[in-house]
Amino acid sequence: MNYIELLLISFALSMDAFSVSICKGITLKYKIKRNSFIISLSFSIFQMLMPLLGYYLGSKLNNYFLSFNHIIAFIILSIIGINMIKESYKKEDINIGLSIKELISLSIATSIDALAVGITFSLFKINLLLSILTIGIITFILCLIGVNLGKYLSNKYEQKSEIFGGIILIIIALKSLLDYFF
Repeated sequence: MNYIELLLISFALSMDAFSVSICKGITLKYKIKRNSFIISLSFSIFQMLMPLLGYYLGSKLNNYFLSFNHIIAFIILSIIGINMIKESYKKEDINIGLSIKELISLSIATSIDALAVGITFSLFKINLLLSILTIGIITFILCLIGVNLGKYLSNKYEQKSEIFGGIILIIIALKSLLDYFF
């Protein structure tokens, strides 16, 4: 695998995290810089850990987990998307902007594909350290951009942006489920 292929894989893996970062940026109410850093760091760490885990599990899984990864992502993203839409209709501003439980759930849901990529990495002779660092750095940068873009949209469109963010998460979840069946 050459570096151009690695960059393309890194960008492809980062797209779910980027989209979810936009959605999360929409819901942030305060401490934007701090929270955007934490979100980006969490997403990039999971995007680096999952291929590493997949690489080492490689053939031991016998593709068992791979058959369910899209369903797991569907469930997690759907629940969070529906919750975002419900929260947008609440009059009080009780959303603190960043829940650790939600952040970890989103980080896992957006990095499940990276686990599968790690399993395929185990089939090729690659520089694993370079691969996971590239994936992590690209994810971090794109997520920083995504959170700030989401916050910009939130400031401009208020309640509608949170509903839109929830719909985006549900669409990503449905895409994941469709990938499972097709």
